[in-house]
Amino acid sequence: MSMLQEFKNFAIKGNVIDLAVGVIIGGAFGKIVDSVVGDLIMPLVGAVIGKLDFSNLFLTLGTVPEGTAHTLDALKKAGVPVFAYGSFITVAVNFAILAFIIFMMVKQINRLKKEAPAPEPTPAVIPEDIVLLREIRDSLKK
Repeated sequence: MSMLQEFKNFAIKGNVIDLAVGVIIGGAFGKIVDSVVGDLIMPLVGAVIGKLDFSNLFLTLGTVPEGTAHTLDALKKAGVPVFAYGSFITVAVNFAILAFIIFMMVKQINRLKKEAPAPEPTPAVIPEDIVLLREIRDSLKK
């Protein structure tokens, strides 16, 4: 079997295609969660805590060149090492929200699976020759 044929067999398996669809949807879902966290939740948290912008929480670990603004983006562009713990807080909140949403989705899917009634098993159709042999057997027993 050629390598191309092996790859084709691998690529068209259902699990690979399901995984690809999951990755694509997951990437899009990640952008939605980023937007929810960055545009909706973090501003509310910042307003409650005191108008903090978590993305600009950092510690400067090196010397700042003259004329460089004291913002995370400016310091990174200047090559100054920074400990950006605010970015970590944002990513951690992102993860917590994403994990909670996925938990709720899996919980709902499992609930729907339990509610679906199991189909009644259909009685097995016995071939006619077996039925005749049983009748003969029963008649010989008498």
